[in-house]
Amino acid sequence: MRATARVLVYSDDANTREQVRLASGRRPAADVPPVEFVECATLPAVLKELELGGIDLCVLDGEAVPAGGMGVCRQIKDEVFRCPPVLLLMGRPQDAWLATWSRADAAVTLPVDPVEFADALAGLLRKRLTDAA
Repeated sequence: MRATARVLVYSDDANTREQVRLASGRRPAADVPPVEFVECATLPAVLKELELGGIDLCVLDGEAVPAGGMGVCRQIKDEVFRCPPVLLLMGRPQDAWLATWSRADAAVTLPVDPVEFADALAGLLRKRLTDAA
């Protein structure tokens, strides 16, 4: 298992990025490595980080402006070779169909519920690290 998992967090809202960091803590579950966050507030920053490589998972804010996380998710799934799994933050449970359209690997609602978020994050990290092995 790797020493740390690099998690990209995209939101134009610093409070949302903080909610993600606090909800996962240093390690979202005992059987996954500690997480290191790479925070991005703009789409160009997200694309640059993904181009550099080394990102294990993306958390995208579906409510971000001007580029919403759902559109960003669909774009990176189309454009990034071996795109990391995406955990989408949705404003409403009724937007689950949009999460499916965007090809997100998992979705949770805002505001971030720490237990739900940590479970979803850990599940995607387990799958990613297993697939990479």
